[in-house]
Amino acid sequence: MEAFSFLILPFLACLLLILIHAYFGIHILQRGVIFVDLALAQFIGIGIALSFIFGEEKVFLLSLAFALLGAFILSLSKYASRQVNIEAFIGVLYIFSFSASILILDKSPHGMEEFKTILNGNILWVTPQQLLSTLALYSGVGLFHFVLRKKFFALTFEGKGGIFLEFLFYLSFAMVLIKSVLMAGILQVFSFLVIPALIGKLFFQETAKILVTGWLTGVAVSMLGILLSFKLDIPTAPIIVAGLALLFFVLLVTKIVWFRKFTK
Repeated sequence: MEAFSFLILPFLACLLLILIHAYFGIHILQRGVIFVDLALAQFIGIGIALSFIFGEEKVFLLSLAFALLGAFILSLSKYASRQVNIEAFIGVLYIFSFSASILILDKSPHGMEEFKTILNGNILWVTPQQLLSTLALYSGVGLFHFVLRKKFFALTFEGKGGIFLEFLFYLSFAMVLIKSVLMAGILQVFSFLVIPALIGKLFFQETAKILVTGWLTGVAVSMLGILLSFKLDIPTAPIIVAGLALLFFVLLVTKIVWFRKFTK
């Protein structure tokens, strides 16, 4: 019972992360900008790194400033893609953000530990207050996307929509990432965005089925990962990320073998 009371909060945090990120993952995979989450999360990470220098009470404001700037930069990615490869554009944004974070944290006495916190998060120690504020933010973003769902899906699947709609999409995504990175770290956030939706796309084409499959697999792996992390005293984020990746590879190989078997 003591273990259950300790693990229920991180599990609920993972549940919230899966619900919102699997949805955004469908958009990201369809757009073919797979590493946009990693780049934007790392860009927000500059704000988090600065908070270790200027005061951790300023972490949300600093993260918000970089979220707004990152959303604006990415809203121009459609125009940038006419000049350069879009993945190269996103890669440059990521490597700049990564380098800037290292340079900033080099001035902090606990820079390496703080850098690990940005990457891995600390989801086992999530508080009820963090959980409630995350629920409020995710619910607001979810309602916003529900109201504008036709426009956002037309933007993603048909390329219909202007730069302002593109900015609204990336801004809402960036707002989610602020909470996500602070709570779970960049690695886990990236895996929740890409892998559950990718697993769903292995077996289904319909958006609803992809989403439900992503939710179910993400929740199952998160539950197992949190339990193993607690029992074995190992970092939570890496074991969940490794578990999701391993499940994807197993299902991919299974599908390839199954397809070859029945197409001979």
